Amino acid sequence: MYWLMKSEPTTFSILDLKSKPQSRDQWEGVRNYEARNYLKAMKQDELAFFYHSNCTVPGIVGIMKVTRTAWPDRTAFDPSSAYFDPQSISENPRWYCVEVELISSFSKIISLQQLRRLSSLSRMRLLQKGSRLSVMPVREAEWEMILSLAA
Repeated sequence: MYWLMKSEPTTFSILDLKSKPQSRDQWEGVRNYEARNYLKAMKQDELAFFYHSNCTVPGIVGIMKVTRTAWPDRTAFDPSSAYFDPQSISENPRWYCVEVELISSFSKIISLQQLRRLSSLSRMRLLQKGSRLSVMPVREAEWEMILSLAA
């Protein structure tokens, strides 16, 4: 299975991930139930595109690997966190995170505009009207097409 994971670069960018020890970090703060369920479905060693959203040129900027599967997102329990959820308690957590590791950064962004121009990607979840999920699956054919654009 392949994935696409979005983050606003002003919140957490591919450069932020690259600067972490071993280029690994928790993908936390997801507060949508469908996206949370996708996090929980991820398996170790599955690959994900890193997507910069809500920026001048939104698009895919690299590839990550899942290095630890889902566990309760500690930010939901921390009142000082922007992601605090008082209804999520450690005995019954609502929110989860995974650990990811940077595999590669692309030399050029694969822009949302570029992706939209490809008819072979017309069914891609990212490109569907109203699709705003921060975590979503990517079909193998879509993965391969996007990889060819990065070459």
